[in-house]
Amino acid sequence: MAYVITDACISCGACESECPVEAISEGDGKYEINPDLCIDCGSCADTCPNEAIEQG
Repeated sequence: MAYVITDACISCGACESECPVEAISEGDGKYEINPDLCIDCGSCADTCPNEAIEQG
């Protein structure tokens, strides 16, 4: 399953630059992961300083 960004997101943008398939974009109040593009690599979760990304 694709990774998801929880409400703990502080919109720092660290995850967006780490995504190798550009599945992360700035959403309404937090960043969002497009589940159709996500390849479940976990790079975003490893980068998140707030541990706001989890496997969905």
